Amino acid sequence: MRDWDIVSGVGITALAVAAARAVESSRAEPLVEDPYAAAFVRAAQAPMPLPTRAGELPREDALWERMSLFLGLRSRFFDEYLAEASTAGVRQVVILAAGLDSRAFRLDWPDETTLFEVDQPRVLEFKDEVLAEQGAQPRCERRTVAVDLRDDWANALLDKGFDPEQPTAWLVEGLLPYLARDAATRLLDTVHSLSALESTVAIEYVHDPKAALEDPAVENMLKEFGFDFAALLPDDPHGDPAEQLAELGWAVGDVSGADLAERYGRQLTDNVTSMFGANGRYLTGRLG
Repeated sequence: MRDWDIVSGVGITALAVAAARAVESSRAEPLVEDPYAAAFVRAAQAPMPLPTRAGELPREDALWERMSLFLGLRSRFFDEYLAEASTAGVRQVVILAAGLDSRAFRLDWPDETTLFEVDQPRVLEFKDEVLAEQGAQPRCERRTVAVDLRDDWANALLDKGFDPEQPTAWLVEGLLPYLARDAATRLLDTVHSLSALESTVAIEYVHDPKAALEDPAVENMLKEFGFDFAALLPDDPHGDPAEQLAELGWAVGDVSGADLAERYGRQLTDNVTSMFGANGRYLTGRLG
C-alpha cells in the first residue's frame, strides 16, 4: 500500500515515534516538550498498547526507555538546528516525511516564516484532525504537501508556494533508513536543486539500518505491531549523505548519538550505545 495510514506500515513507525516523544515529554527534565504527541497516540487506536508517560512503563520495559531517550536526543538536536537557521535569517523550512512532527505548533518561529510539511496524504489528514481537536494553532505559516516522496514531490512543493530563490532550512529526520540507495541519492539531488545559496540541511542517517533488528526487545515489539519491519528496509541502503552533499558544494559536518548524549548530559547504557550511539549519525550542511 503506497498511501499509508497511521496504523500500518511506515505510518505506525510515526506513531511509535510520537509515543516515545510523549514519554520523554512527561519527564521532570525532558529533552523535548511535545504537548501533542500523546494526543496522536490516543487518537490512533493502535492495535497494540503504546505508552505516553514515563510512569506507564513497566520496570522491565527497557526498550521504551531507550526509545524515549533516543527520540529525545534526536528531537532536541533538530529543534536546535531549526532555531539556529531561524536566527541566521532563514524564513523557509521544509520537513520531508514530516509524519506526526508538530514543530510548526510547538516551536517559536520568527515572523514571515513558512514551514512546509511533506508526507503521505492519510498521515497528514490524521495529524490535522488531531491538532484541530486539540485547538492547536501553528506559530508560523504552515503548508502541508500531501505527496509520496517517491513521486514528483518537488513540483508538489512548488505548487504550494515554495520559493527556490530563497534560502531554505531542510529537515530529513527518520527517512533515509527506509530509502534504497538510488532513491536516497535522488532525494538529496532534488534538495540540492531546490536550494538557494545560504540554505541549510539536517539529516539523520545510519550506517546499518537493520542493526536494531538484532535486538530481542525490538523483535518482540515488532511482533506486537503485527508487521514485518524488515520488509520496510531496503537491501541496498543509502550511501553516505555527507559525501554526496560535499561533492555538490555543501559544507558538512556530523555527530554521533553518543556525541549528542554527552552534549545534552544524558547517560547511554550499553544497549542504547549499540543501538543508537554508534550507529546513528546526525549531519548538518550549508550551501555557499
